[in-house]
Amino acid sequence: MDDEIETPVYSPILQYPQPPKNLKPARKQVIPGQVNKTETVQTGKEYNIWYNKWAGGDREDNYSNKVKSQTRCHVRTDTGLTRADITGMKYCCLFFARGCCPYGFECEYLHVLPEPGNVKPDSSKDCFARDKFADYRDDMGGVGSFNRQNRTLYIGRIKETGTGAETEEVVIRHFREWGTIERVRVLQYRSVAFVTYVSELSGQFAKEAMACQSLDNDEILNVRWATEDPNPVQKVLEKRRLEDMGREAIQSRMDPKIVDAMKAIKALEEGVVLDEDENVAQEDIEDEPVNKRPRLTAEGAEAVPPKPGSILNADALEGLKYFTEIRKRNGAAPLIQKRVLPSATSGLALGDYGSDED
Repeated sequence: MDDEIETPVYSPILQYPQPPKNLKPARKQVIPGQVNKTETVQTGKEYNIWYNKWAGGDREDNYSNKVKSQTRCHVRTDTGLTRADITGMKYCCLFFARGCCPYGFECEYLHVLPEPGNVKPDSSKDCFARDKFADYRDDMGGVGSFNRQNRTLYIGRIKETGTGAETEEVVIRHFREWGTIERVRVLQYRSVAFVTYVSELSGQFAKEAMACQSLDNDEILNVRWATEDPNPVQKVLEKRRLEDMGREAIQSRMDPKIVDAMKAIKALEEGVVLDEDENVAQEDIEDEPVNKRPRLTAEGAEAVPPKPGSILNADALEGLKYFTEIRKRNGAAPLIQKRVLPSATSGLALGDYGSDED
């Protein structure tokens, strides 16, 4: 079933603008006290620290009380070196992503975008060293889950002023700054878009960098994790991608000599000839598939068909001949079971006991 599904070809949308290559000491994005913090409007009786909102009041949208963010990260000007480049810290600064880090080069975390190829020390944490949870929140916000690799963001509250293609161009222009995008889907007339990054780390950074930001029409975006795509084709493709990633990760940690030896053993069992690059020879690919166990017969000898009424079929007889020939080539002595005779017993035997002479 999985092999019958064709893989759709997506042209990745490269990151732009690119971060500077020659990094300088990171600048301070804000001055302490520059950002005005306002308290959340109380809409209930109890404040839920898990969902970061008031509970027990009117059932209203939490984003109706959100205000536009006062700061924003700019990759070209804010990227730079910090103390983390000396101490070896592998995680990014959360306030750098939000554009409000007051420490600059004195920050203990990285002020660079997470690279897709880098593997974090702990897979149960996001790129900001925050602990993930087993399940997503009901509103799909927060850090996320460590049980599923999510690369897709839900973008809500988009103000559409043109066609779907124009809205897609605006979304791409604002979200490609945080990493390479695999695909973008815009639901026209519903003010919703889905952005899928090539790397999960880019999605984590973009979620914090674009929270409560605006595109071109002074809106306040609702950015959260997307639910699992119900499309069966995408499920199969995601399964293949995870399998390929796991295979590459295992092979990268194995000794190349062991990998070559395993290929040689597998080729010997299947009777396949390998070329110098440890690949299957072209002439073997064009030939018809052969049996995994090569037939070993003596020179000039023909295969003898089984007799009618024989208990063993032709394949069983061929298998016995195969293993016998292998033992002969290895110089092993044939297995001959010797009959063990009972030792002579002293005293009266059974025949003597039952004789008339007694």
